[in-house]
Order: sequence, then C-alpha cells, then structure tokens
Amino acid sequence: MTEETPIDRAHAAMEAAPGDDTARLRYFERVADGEWFLLLEEEHAGDGPITPRVFPVEEDSFVLAFDREQRLAEFAGGAPYAAMSGRVLAGMLAGSGFGLGLNLSVAPSEMLLPAQAVDWLHATLGTAPAEAHGRAEEIFPPHGLPEALVVALDQKLAIAGGLAKLAYLAGVAYEDGVRSHLLAFVDQVPGSEQALARLVSEALIFSGVEAGALDVAFFRASDPLCAPLARYGLRFDLPAPEPVSTGPAAPGMDPDAPPKLR
Repeated sequence: MTEETPIDRAHAAMEAAPGDDTARLRYFERVADGEWFLLLEEEHAGDGPITPRVFPVEEDSFVLAFDREQRLAEFAGGAPYAAMSGRVLAGMLAGSGFGLGLNLSVAPSEMLLPAQAVDWLHATLGTAPAEAHGRAEEIFPPHGLPEALVVALDQKLAIAGGLAKLAYLAGVAYEDGVRSHLLAFVDQVPGSEQALARLVSEALIFSGVEAGALDVAFFRASDPLCAPLARYGLRFDLPAPEPVSTGPAAPGMDPDAPPKLR
C-alpha cells in the first residue's frame, strides 16, 4: 500500500471541505514546511542557477515537484532533481511567472498552483512579526486559545530543531496592564530569534487565528521568569539539532538564499 504523506492528508482535508478556509491554509502550510524534489532539466553542478523542467499547461507554465523521491522517479524515472523546502521553492519561483505542479499523476494530492498562488505563499511566509509589549509582570495558565493554534505551534516547533531548548505557552500580564498569551523560548541559539518569531507568526496565519493573538519572548534558563513559566505554561520540547554536514551545500538548503532560475 502506498504511504500516505502529510501533504496527502492536508490535501484530502481541503478537498473534503472546499469552503473551509482553515483547511486551505493548513494545506499551504504543509506545502511550505515540507521537503520537495524539484524536477530539473539537467544535473546541477553545485553552483550557479538551476534549470527546472518547465511544462506548458494551456496558457501557463509550471515546474514540477514531488514530496517523495519515489514519486518523482515514478513520474520521470531517473531524472535529475534538487531537494528543497516548500518555503525555499516559493521564494525561488516568486515573481517568475511559473506555477507549481505538485505530485502530478502519482498521488491523490496532485495539484496545480498557479503563479499567483505561489506569489501569495511567498508573501505570506515573508510576513514579519510585530514588536510586542514591555516587561511581563505576571504569568498564569493559558486559557481560551483555539486548539488549532496549539496544534499548529506543535507542528511548527517540530521543524525548529536546534534553534532553542524548549518553549512555554502561557498567559501573561504586562506592566502596562495588557493581558495576552506568550510563547517563551528558553536558551535559544543567538541569532535565531527572528526565525523563531517568524515560525510563530506563520502558525498564527495558517491556523486562521488573527495576528497579534500571541506574543513571543526569549529567555535564558536562569531568568527568574522561567520558574512561573515552567509552573503554569504548556511546555514544548524542541527536537535535538541535526548533525552538521561538512560537505558542500546542496541547492535550496539555505532559506535566505534560494537557488536562482536559469
């Protein structure tokens, strides 16, 4: 039996509820977070632009990507490919006029995303989180947050391995009297703050929760506020970091430098 993948499940949920915006957003979140194998015209030498194979469909042009190597092989045999995340793929294609065909002819999740949808995904992923309030005065248990947001946070933090040790989700009252909810990262890697805040922003967007419903802060384990966070907060343990590769970087591995099209 063919393995059912996360994109298969998200696509099936979206198709089963065509009027459900949340199901549609979750599908695009899976596209962004997943690893994709982009079909190329020729092998990539490791530097310079890549050349995706382009397929005309009516008046539009699409490049093709698959969420499993086996699916790409089923479609195109031993054709060359480049592996990259969906967010990198969207960044590479944004503004190019190319649409994106996903799992065509090999899976129930086959989908044609027109160029406008790819541009929208890239713009959505680029939404920067806003600055929040000042110093926290009180920490209390989280209350009233949508379950969809908690699930989305759990999925997002699962791909943030090595960026922080753990995170707490808790209620918070600030010195100016504002009460909100806080996701507090503990012992984050220096320089990772923007990436972690952006992941939280994406969890809000793709779960259908209005932006601003969750604040983000960063603490060292020795900070006095970590004690009430551990007492009242919902804890998320981030995965251990992946081993560092000493070989040359493959195209698409750096989200800040997506490969260029030839």
